[in-house]
Amino acid sequence: MAVEKLRRIVPVLGILILAAAIYDGSIFYRRWAGNRQARQEQADRETDQAQKAIAMVGGGDLKIVSFYALPGTIARGGQTSVCYGVTGAKTVRLEPPIQKVWPALTRCFAASLRKDTELKLSADDGAGHTVSQSFVVKVR
Repeated sequence: MAVEKLRRIVPVLGILILAAAIYDGSIFYRRWAGNRQARQEQADRETDQAQKAIAMVGGGDLKIVSFYALPGTIARGGQTSVCYGVTGAKTVRLEPPIQKVWPALTRCFAASLRKDTELKLSADDGAGHTVSQSFVVKVR
């Protein structure tokens, strides 16, 4: 008799557990999708703000606003922060390509170099105009 009740309850419990799992999954998916949309909207707002700042600082003129490393001399195996800023650029290139770069009013990234290295930043406006700057990071 107890076995027969158990045989009736097990399929019902299975269905209830499956329904609960689907419900929980849908909640997690909606939260994930909402967070993803919020991150995308934040990135769009930041892009708009950066474009407005670029327009205020240099307009559409192609210019390297800043390009430097702090510290300029590092110990072997140490790190430096390489920073750059450009206005009016469609593309930006760093040689040697130690990090991916793109047009930005201000951007910094960490770099670890093994020997004295000349870094060269080139910016192109897409209309045939190019500007570049370079400096050397010393490694002791």
